[in-house]
Amino acid sequence: MGKILTRYWGKYKTSLFLTPIFVLLESVVALALPTLMSNIVDVGVASGDRSYIIRCGILMTLLALVSAAAGMFSTWHASRASNGFGSNLRVAMFHHIQEFSFGDIDKFSTASLITRTTSDVRQLQMSVQMMMRTFIQAPFQLIVAIVIVFTYSWKLALIYLIAAPVLFCGVVLLMGIVDKLFTLVQQKLDAMNADIQENLIAIRVVKAFVRQRYERQKFQKANDELTHANLRAVGLIIALGPLATIVLNAVTLCLYWFGGRMVATGEIQSGQLLAVISYLTQIMFSVMMFSMVLMQYTRSRACGKRIAEVLDAVPDIQDKPDAQAHPIASDRGSVEFRNVSFRYAKSGTGEEVLKSISFTAAPGETVAIVGGTGAGKSSLVNLIPRFYDVAEGAVLVDGVDVRDYRLEDLRGGIGMVLQNNVLFTGTIRENILWGKEDATDDEIIAALKNAQAWDFVSELPEGLDTDIQQGGTNVSGGQKQRLCIARAMLKHPAILILDDSTSAVDSDTESRIRESFSRELRDTTVFIIAQRISSVVNADKILVMDNGRIESIGTHAELMERSPIYRDIYTSQVEEALSDG
Repeated sequence: MGKILTRYWGKYKTSLFLTPIFVLLESVVALALPTLMSNIVDVGVASGDRSYIIRCGILMTLLALVSAAAGMFSTWHASRASNGFGSNLRVAMFHHIQEFSFGDIDKFSTASLITRTTSDVRQLQMSVQMMMRTFIQAPFQLIVAIVIVFTYSWKLALIYLIAAPVLFCGVVLLMGIVDKLFTLVQQKLDAMNADIQENLIAIRVVKAFVRQRYERQKFQKANDELTHANLRAVGLIIALGPLATIVLNAVTLCLYWFGGRMVATGEIQSGQLLAVISYLTQIMFSVMMFSMVLMQYTRSRACGKRIAEVLDAVPDIQDKPDAQAHPIASDRGSVEFRNVSFRYAKSGTGEEVLKSISFTAAPGETVAIVGGTGAGKSSLVNLIPRFYDVAEGAVLVDGVDVRDYRLEDLRGGIGMVLQNNVLFTGTIRENILWGKEDATDDEIIAALKNAQAWDFVSELPEGLDTDIQQGGTNVSGGQKQRLCIARAMLKHPAILILDDSTSAVDSDTESRIRESFSRELRDTTVFIIAQRISSVVNADKILVMDNGRIESIGTHAELMERSPIYRDIYTSQVEEALSDG
């Protein structure tokens, strides 16, 4: 956590240094006021010197104004520095998360990363703001006030020296208990956020299956667990209040008892006793504030550990230190799988999803991949842009191991239309421009036409400037697929991967899209994962996957002769089509 607190101040360091200056000024002035009040009583009132009383009163008023101004400026700079710190920390976390591989994100979970970037950072930011003021103000006022009280009476000062450690030890004891509880609170918050995220993303499925009651119960359970964890932690913090009250009342009673007797014997003046009691308030307030900050620090430490886990995580997929710029030429794009095996478990002990995969795709070839659910089709194509690394063997693009490319160069030469099509909040134009940032409207329209999307886009009132809602919820599944295909085609990649990306369009539209591929992307190596045999019959090469292995490779005609799996798929779909007809 120490590295976090020293690394992310950026341009807000000025406020970081100004805050303690104003805090010390505020504290010095506040410490001077009880002494002036004591002088008014012991000197001005005792001698009847009205001018002295007025002078001291004016001075106290001016000092109070200075203290208020210093407090205002210290609070402003503490807020500015802590908010700037939080902003820089969130940016650093977001940038680091962008470098995570799919495996890294799976390890933390999306919901947990959101919680850590928002709630955990906010908790740490609040603690920083409190600590910037109280970690300086409280010890300073405590020490100086006790020293001043010593100048009045060492006997009364001993009361403080006995009481303060009692309260402080109680706080330290509670800190040790609540540390684990606050970590549990953040974990429960992760779980609740995961439920919310899952529910909102799949809200249409929830409503379609009338599962609102079940989802409410599931959320209620997660919410109750978070509430219970919070109450356990807060309950211990609340225990600090009675402890502080008991100590404060005991100290006040002792001061009045012993101080009153000392005033009666002339050992101390009445004004000095009033000052001592006033300093009592400052001392106990300082101890309380310091104790509360320590408690807040305990929670922020738990959050800091979670933040540090993200910032310290080394992405398991990143550029080699000696990786050279090596863009993939648009007229190339050969792909070779050389005895590839793959497992999802990062530890390397998980079950193999792909086993001994070997094949070659020449530049410009269309390679189709078919097989049952869970056969490993999507896992296979995810290795080409290096979303995951192989466990054994190698994947080569243009004869170069994908691990030797810079990720920017490798993925810059690959276009993908994923199984779960994603559109972002913004206009249609902004979404398509993901394929090529500097594309003209003519290029965008050409890509939309090739993807068979221009017909419906041109009929929209705003055309290319039509807003897309988050997740593309205001367009149909088929429209979303075609927009994603247009985005990939605009890129003119060397390699194009289509992961079941035409499942929501009719056969006639799919046929026209395939024609545009052969016409516009004739030099592009195309990988097609499809469920419909009609989508792959014209492929140059068809891979039949079964349980993570390649059962057979060949053209449609060849596979009809030698692949029982392919023949079964084809036969079942033909029979289904005939029965539907």
